[in-house]
Amino acid sequence: MIDIQLTGLVKEFEVGKRILDGFSLQIDQGERVGLLGRNGAGKTTIFRMMTGQVDPDEGTVSIAPGKRLGLISQIPVYPEGYTVRDVLDTAFAPLHAMERELVDLAAQMADGDDPGVLARYDKLTAAFEAGGGYDTETRLNKVCNGLGIGDGMRSRPFDALSGGEKTRINLARLILEDTDILLLDEPTNHLDLNATEWLESYLERFKGTVLAISHDRWFLDKVVKRVAEIQDGRAELYSGNYSFYVEEKERRYQERLKQYEKEQAKIAQLEAAAEQMRLWAFKGNDKQYRRAINMERRIERLRTTDKPTKEKKLATRFGEREFHGDEALVVTELKKSFGDRTLFDHINLEVTGGERIALLGDNGTGKSTFIKLIMGEEAPDSGSIYLGPSIRIGYLPQIIHFDRPDRNLVDTMLYAQNCSTQEARDRLAAFKFRGEDVFKQVSALSGGEQSRLRLCMLMDSRINLLILDEPTNHLDIDSREWIEEAVEEYGGNLLFVSHDRYFIEKFATRVWMLENGQITDFHGTYGEFRAFRERQEQLKNAKPAPEPEKPKEDKPKRPGGTKELEKQVRSAERAVEKAEVRLDELAQEAEEAASDYLKLQDVYAERERLEDELAHLYGEWERLAAELEDARGS
Repeated sequence: MIDIQLTGLVKEFEVGKRILDGFSLQIDQGERVGLLGRNGAGKTTIFRMMTGQVDPDEGTVSIAPGKRLGLISQIPVYPEGYTVRDVLDTAFAPLHAMERELVDLAAQMADGDDPGVLARYDKLTAAFEAGGGYDTETRLNKVCNGLGIGDGMRSRPFDALSGGEKTRINLARLILEDTDILLLDEPTNHLDLNATEWLESYLERFKGTVLAISHDRWFLDKVVKRVAEIQDGRAELYSGNYSFYVEEKERRYQERLKQYEKEQAKIAQLEAAAEQMRLWAFKGNDKQYRRAINMERRIERLRTTDKPTKEKKLATRFGEREFHGDEALVVTELKKSFGDRTLFDHINLEVTGGERIALLGDNGTGKSTFIKLIMGEEAPDSGSIYLGPSIRIGYLPQIIHFDRPDRNLVDTMLYAQNCSTQEARDRLAAFKFRGEDVFKQVSALSGGEQSRLRLCMLMDSRINLLILDEPTNHLDIDSREWIEEAVEEYGGNLLFVSHDRYFIEKFATRVWMLENGQITDFHGTYGEFRAFRERQEQLKNAKPAPEPEKPKEDKPKRPGGTKELEKQVRSAERAVEKAEVRLDELAQEAEEAASDYLKLQDVYAERERLEDELAHLYGEWERLAAELEDARGS
């Protein structure tokens, strides 16, 4: 059954500039589809057409009859004074209406025995129960806990929340409404890692249809099974998740390039032949002239394939300053509070040269404050931060600030970088600011464009400690990859805060997890850290193994005697050796798959399973060896 049918959509906001130019997409019931495209390609416009906010110039939008559609980027206006709890309760409006009617019906039944009232009461009670009317509080708590909406937030006025908090509340409301079709517009932008993972888990269980706009590549890999990319106003379809899309897009590019080059070679050959025929035709050979004309027509028919293009990589890298000394950063007994709330205390850390550290933690735990302490923008309550004498910091903050936002991009570069106008334009061009864009005021740039401009300014600085606070926020996938290219080439110390798991997995060789006022310091990749935390959780939840019963004096002898026991001990030893060898192989596979996080997840899953199996094998081996020792002694 088709849930969404978009056919031949055309939309112009400026005359002659079509955002959509014949976009068509069919989504069947239960599908998970990712809608990709550069910023400004028309993704949000398609969502607004589906919700009736924008009409297409041409084409049709069809949603399956009776299907409830929810969009998370659209935050409804609620009555003045509504708390977060009031907003969440609107998800249960139909159930609350049933509940009120049931109370009225019960009052009527108390006054008489009207069969119609009794029948209506029975029918409504069944519908109320089937709709989860008795479980609303449980459902609400489950969703709120998953998305980090605590009791304190639920009592706050909805109007007093930030834009990100409102988006999170709206997402919770839509989940509680249990809509049939979810339109997710950057759902992970304002979620921390735990909330994002909870949302992914929820979507795995969700039985409806999902169409998601997202720049979170890890989220796309986990959630979507098909990708629709907007290319020149039309849909290019890929039957797989984001990783499949990346590989398949490159394969299609190479195929088109090969076809184009083949056509160009044929055209060159025919053009040479046509030129020769024209020379012969000048000597009075009309037959050769006609053949030349026919050949030129054939050449025009061959010119059907445009040369395929793809985004050029950034032609720049961070300027680096050599690091001297043993310690780049030392944190000693650091404490920071705001009022009665202590963010962290007794923090002790040491960073040597060349480390790449991800600072992780839930929203509000103090990650950005920790960065500001390092930068000297905040003062600690106690403790100290020591930076090595040769350390020079390059800093990209979460909220970009320019001293003179009224200046255009060229003037901003001239005043800040002490360079010529041509050098300024060349550097801006390397970061995709070209043509008239360089004369825009900085204040007119989007959040992502301001991040890109600040990054461009950082490139000239000779640094050996790069600090990034949410560097990929508000950036499309292309822009995220530009930053990654620059960071990949950089060889100095790196400290970054991010919720972008693709970015974290790619760069982190050490993880600082900030939670409960402390920092867990883990030396390893993000994948290894996740596996470590999962093992900790399993050990915490594991039931203690029952103590083995002591053998009784009159216990009958094992059939086969000591020879059978010796055979079983040798078999257990071989099983242990085999598992240990495989663990060594997995460690090697993990190193080889360091940049392929999907394969890395599979390796970690197998390693975790094998470690559990090995623990069991050790126990079996020890038990059999003890029995053999007893048998030999008796």
